[in-house]
Amino acid sequence: MSVLLDQSTRVIVQGFTGNIGSFHAKEMLEYGTNLVGGVTPGKGGTTHLDRPVFNSVRDAVRETGATASVVFVPPPFAADSIMEAADAGIRLCVSITDGIPAQDMMRVKRYMRRYRQEKRMQLIGPNCAGVISPGKAMMGIMPGHIYLPGNVGIVGRSGTLGYEAASQMKELGIGVSTSVGIGGDPINGSSFKDILALFEQDSETQAVMMIGEIGGPQEAEAAEFIRTEMSKPVVAYVAGLSAPKGRKMGHAGAIISAFGESAGEKVEILKEAGVAIAPSPATLGTTMAQTLSKAA
Repeated sequence: MSVLLDQSTRVIVQGFTGNIGSFHAKEMLEYGTNLVGGVTPGKGGTTHLDRPVFNSVRDAVRETGATASVVFVPPPFAADSIMEAADAGIRLCVSITDGIPAQDMMRVKRYMRRYRQEKRMQLIGPNCAGVISPGKAMMGIMPGHIYLPGNVGIVGRSGTLGYEAASQMKELGIGVSTSVGIGGDPINGSSFKDILALFEQDSETQAVMMIGEIGGPQEAEAAEFIRTEMSKPVVAYVAGLSAPKGRKMGHAGAIISAFGESAGEKVEILKEAGVAIAPSPATLGTTMAQTLSKAA
């Protein structure tokens, strides 16, 4: 079974009948995702894209046996939707929504930690591209055609750089086992360390591409995990080498506020952990190819 997602995963979409949710749900269906229904309050009992619509996640889980959900709910209501998924017994929630207030995400994290320990939900995102297991299933907004099935895991804060890595590797004949976008917000559901641990345990993954950026301690924490726990080779790229301290660059979480949060400092920390560093976005694929060649 692939990390997080495969053909058997029963998926629902929260915000199913909205324009954005509907568009990407159609893309997921065409890719082969086992999309079994969706949730739009007030439209329960209808159908959309030949799938049933429910008023609540609890109803959807009870009727379809869904274990995973994708959140396309607008920012003011997205935190409640994530907590609703956790309360209904969803095991994997991918929140695509951008712009969820940090205070709302603090509430989500407290809820999941305090009240849902007995059936912990894995949250990916928010503000992420989602999860794809190439040739099997997709939960998110990524262009599925650029992913070649294979044995390299991708985990990144930047969705577009994740796409770039997959595209470059495909040109070199290198495939992807699973790609996970953890999102660029300062408060998110899963860290690099969380996903690296899954890749380390996954028999289908032989190496990992990690895409970081300035701001926050996640890359440093990942470096320590790689140094002490990872047996598989890791290639990394850290965006923002020229970013000035104290200025936000793109993602809400991409702002340097402490030692160890600049791109240069993160690169050095990762190098010390034995990680191969791609010097630029243009070398993501070739750096992975060289690393795989050395490992072989």
